Amino acid sequence: MFGLEAGVFILLIFCLLAACAFEFVNGFHDTANAVATVIYTNSLKPTHAVLWSGVCNFLGVFIGGIGVAMGIVKLLPVEALIDPDVYHNIALILALLFSAIIWNLGTWYLGLPASSSHTLIGSILGVGFAYPFVQETGQAAVDFTKAMEIGASLIISPLFGFSFTVLLMFIMKKFLDNDAIFKEPKKGKNPPFWIRAILVLTCTGVSVSHGANDGQKGVGLMMLILIGIMPAYFALNTAQPVNLAFTHLSNLNHALSRVDTIDFDDKDRYHYLVSTQSTNKLSEIVSDKRLTSELNPSQKLEIRSLILKIGKSTNSLLHSANLPMNRKDRKLVTASLDGLKVHTDYSPFWVTLLISISLGLGTTIGWKRIVKTLGEKIGKEHLTYAQGASSELVAASTIAVSTYLSLPVSTTHVLSSGIAGSMVASKGVKNLRKDTITNILLAWLLTLPATILISGCLFVLFRAIF
Repeated sequence: MFGLEAGVFILLIFCLLAACAFEFVNGFHDTANAVATVIYTNSLKPTHAVLWSGVCNFLGVFIGGIGVAMGIVKLLPVEALIDPDVYHNIALILALLFSAIIWNLGTWYLGLPASSSHTLIGSILGVGFAYPFVQETGQAAVDFTKAMEIGASLIISPLFGFSFTVLLMFIMKKFLDNDAIFKEPKKGKNPPFWIRAILVLTCTGVSVSHGANDGQKGVGLMMLILIGIMPAYFALNTAQPVNLAFTHLSNLNHALSRVDTIDFDDKDRYHYLVSTQSTNKLSEIVSDKRLTSELNPSQKLEIRSLILKIGKSTNSLLHSANLPMNRKDRKLVTASLDGLKVHTDYSPFWVTLLISISLGLGTTIGWKRIVKTLGEKIGKEHLTYAQGASSELVAASTIAVSTYLSLPVSTTHVLSSGIAGSMVASKGVKNLRKDTITNILLAWLLTLPATILISGCLFVLFRAIF
């Protein structure tokens, strides 16, 4: 099927199922964060909470777009994905899949709110760093610019979660006269309707935003599999006629041709040269083509590689202080790059559907371990209505903004840091349980190096086997 050997086709199905399994584990591992507050404040019964969160996660995947997913794909340059021996590509994919699933299941079993985002990114980086050991290239197959961008997002987002929750708690204490919201729920008694409505709303926000951000990571993972094993079918978006790229390339060439490069430094000159040469080369390839189906597999891969090169180099130029380009041309260049990206930044509907189902179903089971940690073990007091609402409101907002910026963030770390911030806002640092905070910090610090090591070792092992 699809021109694949029977063995390769079976491995493809296995890899796709493993990607669904990762997202399924992500569902009960990370989504527990969304339901912890409504369960511990008696706002919703556990069964109702997890089912509702599952539905919201399912919907969130569809509204999240594709930016975060493509950020995951671009961590590994396309040339690292494509090997003439398809079994080598399968070795890469299996290594990062197994690494991510092993670490996620291990931290879930221990009840640690570790990040699935860190786990997946560490696994991808692991195979990238191990690449020179199996290919003897002497250079890691990692887009370090994208890696630094994602790393900054993962580091900064928990700080936002903590600090903004503290600030929101202080604002609520100053302007809200109703003491009921600052008290812990009475056992077996539902909160007042208006408090309950707020908490259900914030739970919905976290669930939808989690689906929109974390669901995209699953989509990105599945696209890595499809591009790696079946590049002839998935390297380019077949729904977009390839001749549409020619107009964007002409506009881009026109704008770049008017640039005076006299003030460029060596870095700017290099990016200008890469951008113009790649644009001209790509124009030659697509000038006499109309449909993507008219391209042979090697042309599809070359077009994908050239579009990514153009995007990276031209964006570097746009951010250079030495670029003498007027506002009109800058807008033209940005629009042209966006037009080119539709050919590479995409996912088929069935991929999004599979990931959304996996995430939604995963949400409905296995949530108790993480919920107990968040609800009982971060602070020394029972979670109050105000603490639950403020931490979830900040988490939902932070994740939504990050998704809009196409940056992956950790729902786990944003919300757990928010709950910690709410505890500090109530009674100071002494209100935190040191053992739990220590374990969460250890999981946060160890996830990247551990998954990089596991993934890299598995990649070397699988390459030897295959």
